Amino acid sequence: MKNKIAVIIMSAVALAVLGACGEKAYAPRPKGYFRIDFPEKTYKQYNGDCPFKFEIPEYSFLIKEKDDNCWFDIYFPQFKATVYMTYRTVNNDLDTLLNDAHDFAYKHTVKADAIEENIFEKDSSRVFGCLYNIKGNVASQVQFYMTDSTTHFMRGSLYFEARPNKDSLAPVVDFVRNDIEHFMESFEWR
Repeated sequence: MKNKIAVIIMSAVALAVLGACGEKAYAPRPKGYFRIDFPEKTYKQYNGDCPFKFEIPEYSFLIKEKDDNCWFDIYFPQFKATVYMTYRTVNNDLDTLLNDAHDFAYKHTVKADAIEENIFEKDSSRVFGCLYNIKGNVASQVQFYMTDSTTHFMRGSLYFEARPNKDSLAPVVDFVRNDIEHFMESFEWR
């Protein structure tokens, strides 16, 4: 009787081992992200009542905060992303405005992997500034400012209507960053 039980147990173990050595090894699928279809890059000119002009992408639209100031948002509905723009007139406070822009970008150092500063200069139009590329799971991956260093100051920051995830947002951040760079290159004071 003991031999029969031992043979049955050995047979069951042998079948289990042989069954586990099949050709297909099943494993859970890795986490994936949705495919993003990017629109073709085309731009339109903005000429409003404010002391500047620039180009924004056709697939975005401009939301003006109030008629009495030059604050506005550039909204990208396909990506649920917004570039918040703040305009200030320089009144002997350029140092304060520059420090504030720098501080806003560097508040992300707690979560940031790195912060790259790219200096921007367009002498022909007197547009000078800096583009901050903030790496990591941060709330705002791109921030920038522009000034003529005497009269005007513009600051912008990119935010998404989503929880920060550098892996899933990376393609969209790169795409919108190129639009922000185009915005800066086309920007002119009046």
